Amino acid sequence: MPILTDIPVETLLDNLLPYVPAPDLCRLACTNRFFATLCNDDTFWKRKLQEDFNFSGEGTARTSGWKFIYKGLSNPRVFVWGETSNGRLGLTKSPRYSFGGGVPAPAELRIPGVRIVSLTAGGMSFHALDSEGRIHVWGALNGEFMSLRSDGFSVPEKSASKPLRLQLPTAIRSISCGRLHSAALDANSDVWNFRSWGRPFRLVSPLLDKSIPESTPAQIECGWAFTSVLTQSGDVIIWWPFLDDMHRIFGERDEEMNQAGDKRAEETPEGSIACVPWDMQLDPFRLPPIPRNLPELLQTGDSDEAPKKETKLVKIAAGDNMIIGLTNKGHVLHFGGLGGPAQLSQGRWEYLPRFSEVQYVREHPTFSPPAFSLGAAWPAPLEPPETMQITHISAHFQTFTAYSTGASSVVLMGSTRTTPDDAPDMIPALQNKGVISVVLGDYHYGALTSTGKLYTWGAFSKGALGLGNPVDIEVGQPGGFATQQQRDRARHHSFGTPPRVEVPTEVRFDHGLKKRRERFCFAAAAAGWHTGALVIDLEPGDEEEEEVAEPAAGEGPRPAQTQPVPAQVPFLGRGMLPFRVGFPGRGRRIGPGRGQGPPGESS
Repeated sequence: MPILTDIPVETLLDNLLPYVPAPDLCRLACTNRFFATLCNDDTFWKRKLQEDFNFSGEGTARTSGWKFIYKGLSNPRVFVWGETSNGRLGLTKSPRYSFGGGVPAPAELRIPGVRIVSLTAGGMSFHALDSEGRIHVWGALNGEFMSLRSDGFSVPEKSASKPLRLQLPTAIRSISCGRLHSAALDANSDVWNFRSWGRPFRLVSPLLDKSIPESTPAQIECGWAFTSVLTQSGDVIIWWPFLDDMHRIFGERDEEMNQAGDKRAEETPEGSIACVPWDMQLDPFRLPPIPRNLPELLQTGDSDEAPKKETKLVKIAAGDNMIIGLTNKGHVLHFGGLGGPAQLSQGRWEYLPRFSEVQYVREHPTFSPPAFSLGAAWPAPLEPPETMQITHISAHFQTFTAYSTGASSVVLMGSTRTTPDDAPDMIPALQNKGVISVVLGDYHYGALTSTGKLYTWGAFSKGALGLGNPVDIEVGQPGGFATQQQRDRARHHSFGTPPRVEVPTEVRFDHGLKKRRERFCFAAAAAGWHTGALVIDLEPGDEEEEEVAEPAAGEGPRPAQTQPVPAQVPFLGRGMLPFRVGFPGRGRRIGPGRGQGPPGESS
């Protein structure tokens, strides 16, 4: 008589187990060794995360631990810190450890009734995606101007001082933010643009009609002032929301809605924004193809067929007038001069060999033995990688990174000025550390490891490093002041800026608690002068011990035992969809400018 274990493994994983509730899967795993192995399959739990929680993990290089993440998503926590202007942290009251106009340590932001699975930072805002594919926003798309109290979210300068949900006609799969605009892919692989949160428009064009791989979006990516799409075929399509025909068409439609008088996208009593979506029919631009003569980058374990595979782009990252591309074989490429359509004919992809080929990385000074010095205790030299394949990239403003995964992972950093002859910057503390995500603000940076640790470095930027109140940190330590005199002046007058942090330092998520608490960070986001993270508790504890920011308006006290959101989330489909945000000019100065902060800081 046939038994359950006679069913092919593929059939169990693909057709039966996905419909079994998670608690029953755990019970099934206890029956025998076969089901214990089957029910702990990482690929299965990664797919279940996508289908049950709308969580893809694509923003990181994580390759394992998906079952642990699935369990933790019953109650993920959102933490934010840094600059507070424009309501960009969404906190109705700053914690008591705020300093100098910013929040220098992670503060929990509570969004009742939703499970946040993805966090993206804009120039002066945050966008969060929940497990049902809904977008929640706070801050301002364009904080450079003031809005009237009577204005709705049809204007980009309108601030959301607490998280608000966008009322959109379709579920969203992924979000990307520029400085003053954002975009998203929805479950139908359509592209949405936001120049204001209240009036999103879907870009309709034969170049994005999903009829063939060349016109089917696979990734949405916003640069400083443009939006780009990577298609399934590896082509890159780009447009500028604040320039030329797109700006003109948007302005005309915006004026029509203003005259209608009933499409101002007000905040509703339920805490959402009544969006007025519309379609824009306009053809964007296609970038030239990548060079055909890229060298082969063979890795240990490559099959004989690997060199025969077509080389194509599989990821893009965007910054200030630049796009970084990554191929399926580990080539890192740079396309600069993207200030507008007029510059496209002069641009081309440039291959960056020192960011792609292992021999150049092995020769980097980071892996050279330190010079000998009498009486000095030198650390052991870092072990250079034997093989390397860059698998992930990120970019923001004037900085980009390229990194590999695993025990011998490397993190390489470049800028808008990087040329094919330039070597990358390498921070020793980030090498061989299992980094799975690198996030970039204007002048502060963060690296997330596979063990759930978040490390930050760079400029203080109103507390965007998240290392704690500088006056409480020992003099000379990362995040603290350089001298006791500076520390005393800051303590009594709340004046002064700590020096840059050069060595990546761990961010703690238990500030304000009566006792130390271990937490696991599984995602992070940064932009401008602010940072955010999604965190899971690793140990039980009494939430009444915590000192957190005041709940948002309309939110009651948090119960000591929070009830998780039910895990039965509707299936959203397997497609990807683009979503964009823009900003109606209404006669004001158009388009994002560069930061106007003091030297070394912006936004």
